[in-house]
Amino acid sequence: MAKIEIPKSYLAYELKEYSNEPGRAKIVEKEIRPLKKGEVLVRIHSGSINPSDLMFMRGLYGIKKKLPVVPGFEGSGVVVKSGGGWRANSLLGKPVACISPNKGDGPYAEYMITDGYSCIPLNKETTLEQGACLFVNPITAWALLDQVVREKHKAYVQTGAASALGRMLLRLSNKKKIPGIHIVRRKEQVDLLKSLGAEYVLDSSSPNFDRELRVTANKLGATILLDAVAGEITGRALAAMPYASKCVVYGALSEEPISFHAGLGIFQDKKLEGFWLSSWMPAQSPFRLWRITSEVRSLLGKEFQTEIAARIPLKEADKAIQEYSQNMTRGKVLISTGWNP
Repeated sequence: MAKIEIPKSYLAYELKEYSNEPGRAKIVEKEIRPLKKGEVLVRIHSGSINPSDLMFMRGLYGIKKKLPVVPGFEGSGVVVKSGGGWRANSLLGKPVACISPNKGDGPYAEYMITDGYSCIPLNKETTLEQGACLFVNPITAWALLDQVVREKHKAYVQTGAASALGRMLLRLSNKKKIPGIHIVRRKEQVDLLKSLGAEYVLDSSSPNFDRELRVTANKLGATILLDAVAGEITGRALAAMPYASKCVVYGALSEEPISFHAGLGIFQDKKLEGFWLSSWMPAQSPFRLWRITSEVRSLLGKEFQTEIAARIPLKEADKAIQEYSQNMTRGKVLISTGWNP
């Protein structure tokens, strides 16, 4: 790869206020600040849009950054400068998947500064587009299914099963031969998941949903619910599952409070807990993270393959955000800088 000339300034999609109002973010020109030890400068290829990004921009996510700030939690690119230190220096010139720092700008920009340990080098088989989607969905899917295995659940139930992450859970559990019950909201989503190899798919809008879930969950011994939706469906699903089942909430697509009747906890020993990738990753040892990311990379071509629905230029980032928010199950929308190494 030819040497990249680093400019003094770059274009970025900057959020001015936490809201859902038009004009909350604009394309601006920013200067590249000096790097601290351990940091790297990534020339961004693509930034991925996830439900967490939409919530972040509205001020509804688990963290808020000091404004103005460039949004986006994950992306991909090439490390073009190092601030020093073994990890940062070892990444110089390499294509990487990367996540934004907790207190800094994200990848909806031409450049991003992040910590060297927040980057995963990509192998030759992984494109920068797939790399832009490597962190949030694949690692979350891996971690959730790992919990199913570690806690010795015979089978699992998942909501939001037609989402990109839901389909990854389906493909990975099929590979590992772990039975799953996949909850969707529409008939066409039932057909979609069955075409991907799902045996048990239930439509929550069906009048027989609760009974079908109760019968199937008891037959399979499905005692863990992986919940991306929250709201009413969480309590309904957990009520239909066997005694001492638990729910792991990792998303809130409904943006509604969870309905959990006290009797489920008192008389049926059922429990609720949360999962947040931003808390889970720092709790893993460096060696375990290396092992996990190595496995994730090996699965990107099939089980963790991400369907890219649209690639929209950085200057049209508003359009990209809108397009993804209106149809999340169609596939991933990438904000592209138009740069290719």
